Amino acid sequence: MADPIELVGAHGRAGRSTVEVGGAEIGPGTFTLIAGPCAVESAEQTLQAAQMAVSAGASLLRGGAFKPRTSPYAFHGLGPAGLRILSDVRAATGVPFVTEVLDTRDVDLVADHADMLQIGARNMQNFALLRAVGTTRRPVLLKRGLSATIDEWLLAAEYIAAAGNENIVLCERGIRTFENATRNTLDISAVPVVQKMTHLPVIVDPSHSGGRRDLVLPLSRAAVAVGADGLIIECHPVPEVALCDGPQALGPEDMPELAALMKDVPRLAGRAVAEVPVAVEAGGRACR
Repeated sequence: MADPIELVGAHGRAGRSTVEVGGAEIGPGTFTLIAGPCAVESAEQTLQAAQMAVSAGASLLRGGAFKPRTSPYAFHGLGPAGLRILSDVRAATGVPFVTEVLDTRDVDLVADHADMLQIGARNMQNFALLRAVGTTRRPVLLKRGLSATIDEWLLAAEYIAAAGNENIVLCERGIRTFENATRNTLDISAVPVVQKMTHLPVIVDPSHSGGRRDLVLPLSRAAVAVGADGLIIECHPVPEVALCDGPQALGPEDMPELAALMKDVPRLAGRAVAEVPVAVEAGGRACR
């Protein structure tokens, strides 16, 4: 019987993999900060959030143009207009970006703009979508599902790899448990467990797991300590008026503390902080 995670499993590998995104690197030798707004609301808001992210040491930007929301009446993103805003912000800041794709029909459109495609927690077992992003040349950020076991998470990654794309980064973003003090429960033990099972990089999302601004930085320190390869964090110039997930977004006043964390803590864990490549900083798109 074939190994169920033949392509993403750690067996037969001399070491763990590094994934390049627009010239930036995510992997065992570095610690990478991805930051930006939950949702693209306007050009001004997205640029301001991106500037906040860069000031804290982010080498990749995040921002949602298409947003999966529990309520049909919530803000679901600007769609293609949001992708254009993200592309403009990349041009202005020189930093590549990751954004979520929700539908197989939008994969080519999103891949035409983004440096990395995100599969969110709600779509972790959308097998048609996994296969579709697997046929692209873009790296993929795969978030763990709300109720997914580690085995199910890795099998979702195998779907992407089996379609031809092994440039996958895994993201632990909290799972649903009986506890309601936080939005989700950050499964911090999943990081070293998964790193033993797969060669893929593993990052942590402290924003969605805690669901509270005051928990983001403590959970970030925990992620560094446990050996994560990076963080993906939400920030907003005015969290109080954010159209999506404002209570968990860091504001301008939080950036100095995040910058201090990125400056000191990863190095104490033996990690080099990932930096934006010179070619990207100069305003050009990195070769793919």
